[in-house]
Amino acid sequence: MSVANPRDGEDEIEASRAPLLDHLIELRSRLIKSLIAFLIMFFICFGFSTRIYNILVMPYVWAAGSAANAQLIYTGPLELFFTHIKVAAFGAGFFAFPVIATQFYKFVAPGLYKNEKQAFAPYLVATPVFFTLGALLVFFFAMPVLMKFSLGMQQA
Repeated sequence: MSVANPRDGEDEIEASRAPLLDHLIELRSRLIKSLIAFLIMFFICFGFSTRIYNILVMPYVWAAGSAANAQLIYTGPLELFFTHIKVAAFGAGFFAFPVIATQFYKFVAPGLYKNEKQAFAPYLVATPVFFTLGALLVFFFAMPVLMKFSLGMQQA
């Protein structure tokens, strides 16, 4: 039976120790990669912003009963343009999140003990699964109910 050396974890951390400047350079590199991923996804999502917007408006159309009853208006000259920018920004955050989370993990992981890395693994799998389930719950259940309630509050 082998006894674990209490210094093993400390030796592992000591081997990955780097000066502060190296950490800042790595952090800058990871932030730049995350920003590039976000910008690429922003421009892609901006190109598809009308389609993404139409998908996001579906619960409203379902609650209104038909597309003819679900007329949306904009009241400012640039409001539709800014709406497309917002849709593209949220879409970019959604689609670039795997890259951003990976960059975050790669920056933090060298400072974790082996058992901490193993404890982190279930969260890496569960987070996207539960996020997707939550998004589907909101899209198919909560939003239609909220939209029906909101449409019921209209005045003639």
